Amino acid sequence: MNKNLKKIISLAMLSAIAFAVVTFGRIPIVLFLSYDPKDVIIAIGGFVFGPLSAFIISAVVSLVEMVTISNTGIIGCVMNIISSCTLVCTASYIYKKKRTLSGAVIGLVSGTLIMTLAMLLWNYLITPIYMGYPREAVAELLLPVFLPFNLVKGGLNTAITLLLYKPVVTALRRAKLIDVSSENHTEKKSKIGIILVALLLLATCVFFALVLKGVI
Repeated sequence: MNKNLKKIISLAMLSAIAFAVVTFGRIPIVLFLSYDPKDVIIAIGGFVFGPLSAFIISAVVSLVEMVTISNTGIIGCVMNIISSCTLVCTASYIYKKKRTLSGAVIGLVSGTLIMTLAMLLWNYLITPIYMGYPREAVAELLLPVFLPFNLVKGGLNTAITLLLYKPVVTALRRAKLIDVSSENHTEKKSKIGIILVALLLLATCVFFALVLKGVI
């Protein structure tokens, strides 16, 4: 099978999985904010194929979401693309330069921080327009609501990506959709480290998500 065709099939499959995750895996957190792990799928695609592919998946999923299940229109679509791309494109760009466990962690953490800053700005500018909230009310929510929500969201995506990356890449290899040479970082000694880092991040983020939702 042609290499470009393999890539197109892989990107289409990852886009379909990410959309399914949005449709069936969305969890309301606070106010109008909800969490879904679609960025996990997009980040894995970016780690395998690069930041441009991560952007393509982000755009495709957001556009399909806009015309099917979303009621926020083009503004919500743009916000989704900004949120996903600031996280996954940053993470996959850094990982492309340093294909190690530390490169993956640094990329995902950097992406989380950039996404959080970007969404604070864009929520302040855009939320009053498409949600009808007064700008003063949105400004008062930035630190107590939007900041922890985006940090928790990014932390969960980081942890889940680290846990699922290997199994997903293995499945793609077995399906002969990617070549072994296309993902050549050394990983034999990092498997335990990845699992421990991911579980620690996951436990921390779940705790803070429960606090944010008022369960704890």
